[in-house]
Amino acid sequence: MEKINYHKEMLKVIDKLDHKPSLLLHICCAPCSCYPLTLLTKYFNVTLFYSNSNIYPYEEYSKRFEELKKYIKENYNDIKIIEKEYNHESYMEVLRKGKDLPEGKWRCFKCYSKRIHDAFEYASQHNHEYVCTVLSVSRFKNSQMINRIGLALNSKYPNIKYLVADFKKDKGTEKGAFLAAEANLYRQQYCGCEYSIKQKGQE
Repeated sequence: MEKINYHKEMLKVIDKLDHKPSLLLHICCAPCSCYPLTLLTKYFNVTLFYSNSNIYPYEEYSKRFEELKKYIKENYNDIKIIEKEYNHESYMEVLRKGKDLPEGKWRCFKCYSKRIHDAFEYASQHNHEYVCTVLSVSRFKNSQMINRIGLALNSKYPNIKYLVADFKKDKGTEKGAFLAAEANLYRQQYCGCEYSIKQKGQE
């Protein structure tokens, strides 16, 4: 399948905007938010959506959330953060089916899907015009699959637009790393679930 440059596709959408629409932006952690926010806040009224029940243990989930809140307060004090209630077991019901699979495959795709779906659900209930996720900024995340998942979910929510993106492009990962270092942000050493801990040799 031919790869799509989703960064260019996003810029086409931005270029056609005739107002500053509301965007619900799924955020996984503070470091991954740095670069996307510098770009998106110019063109959208952004609300952040912290839905990351994949993260284990709860103490790690809380640590990442507190770091995000601190970063936003210091840099984007007018941006609201919505937290979806932590429910790790609801994720594990799905993820444990792929416990023996390598990171970046089926298990991860299911995790992306659950989190983006959560964002669509919230956006549909609160009249947001667009949904997006910062997940593509990570060099370890499959941007093609993230956007395919987002677009597939979008078909169930006709009143919302999924904003395709590949935040790795235009040196986004490097820009984000610089901003995170400049802000002295906590940077986790594994993605989130217990399987990613084991695969990173953290246990």
